[in-house]
Amino acid sequence: MKITYIYTAVVTKGGADRVIVEKANWLAEHGYEITIVTDTQLGREPAFPLSSKVRWIDLAIDFSKEYGHSFPVRIWMYCKLMHQYRKKMEALLLQDRPDIVISTLGRDISFITKIKDGSKKIGEAHTTKHFIRNFHLLENKNLLFRYLTKFFRWNMDRQVSKLDALVLLTQEHKRDWGEIVPTYVIPNSFPFYPEEPSSCENKQAIIVGRFNNAKGYKYLLDAWKIVHETHPEWVINAYGSGEYEDIIRLKIIEYHLEDSFILNNPTDHIIEAYKQSSIYVMSSRYEGFPMVLLEALACGVPCVAFDCPHGPRNVITDGEDGFLVGYLNSKELADKICLLIDDEKKRKEMGQNGRKNVLRYSPRIIMPQWVSLFESLINNT
Repeated sequence: MKITYIYTAVVTKGGADRVIVEKANWLAEHGYEITIVTDTQLGREPAFPLSSKVRWIDLAIDFSKEYGHSFPVRIWMYCKLMHQYRKKMEALLLQDRPDIVISTLGRDISFITKIKDGSKKIGEAHTTKHFIRNFHLLENKNLLFRYLTKFFRWNMDRQVSKLDALVLLTQEHKRDWGEIVPTYVIPNSFPFYPEEPSSCENKQAIIVGRFNNAKGYKYLLDAWKIVHETHPEWVINAYGSGEYEDIIRLKIIEYHLEDSFILNNPTDHIIEAYKQSSIYVMSSRYEGFPMVLLEALACGVPCVAFDCPHGPRNVITDGEDGFLVGYLNSKELADKICLLIDDEKKRKEMGQNGRKNVLRYSPRIIMPQWVSLFESLINNT
C-alpha cells in the first residue's frame, strides 16, 4: 500500500512533527510505501530522524515570501504561491498514484480533494477545531479579519466535508467537528519508553513546548513564583524556542526567578532531560493531544496540567499519575506542584503509575488502528 503524508515542513521539535515522523517510520518499517511531501523544508534537515525506507520530497514553494508586504501584495503573492503549490502537488500525485493521501489540514486542504489521482483522502487534525491554523489569532485583529476568519472557517468545513475520512485525537474533538464527514478517533502513541525511568528524586521540574501564547507561560510563571517562595531550591527547566522568548525572559527578571526558571534550547536528548526531572508541568491554553505528557509518563515523571481543551484529561488519570487543575488557575497549579514537591513518596508512586497507564498509548496498540482504517477505506467497507 502506498501512503503519502502532506505537511508544510518537518523543522520544529514539536508534537505534530514528531507524530508524523514516528507514524511514517513505523509504517515504512512494516512494509508500507511511505512518502512525506513538504512545501517549505528548503534544504533544512528534518527535526526528527527519518527511516531510510521513508521517501521524502520537498516541493520548495517557500510561503515565507509573502510576509513583510502590504495586505494586498500578500494576497497576490499567496495566490501565486498557492498556484505553484497545487500545480506541483497535482503533478506528483498523478505520477505516484498513492492509495492513501493524508492531509494535516494545512494549505493543501483547499485543493487536495480535487486531484483525481485515485487515492482515498484522509484529514488528520493535530489540535482543536477552534485553534486550527491559528484562525483564532486572525479573528482578534480587527473587524475585517473577523469576517475573513468566518469565511476561512466556513471554507475549511466545506473542504473537509469532501474528504473520505477525518481522524481526530479525542472524542471531544469529534464532537467539535460534528457529522460533516466520517470521523475516527485515533490518539497519538508515545515515541519512546526508556528502560530506566526517572528516580523522581531531583529537585527539578520540566516543561517542553514552544515559547508562544498557546503554551500559557504567563500562567506558569505566576505559578512558579508561588512555588519559588516556599521551595527556592527547586528549578524548572523549559525546553523550546519561539516568539514569546523575550517576553518570558522579562517576566523571569521581574519575578526574580533567574536562578529558578531556566530557558533551554530544544534538545536532541529530551529523554535524559525527562529522566533528570521529577515533575512535568503543563500550563497550555489549549492542546490537541499532548505528546509531552505521553513522553513524561513514559519516563516515569508525574504530571500537573491545566484541564485545557482537550488533550490532558485523556492522558492524565487525575490523582493517580498526575493532577488536572482548574483551567488557567495559576494558584491551583502551584498548589499541586508544591504537593508533589513536599511528598516524595507520592511523586514516586505517581511516576510508577504513569509508566503503567501510558502503555495504552503504545505504538503496537495505536498503529494497528491506522492500518485498519486504511484497509477499510481501500476495501470500501
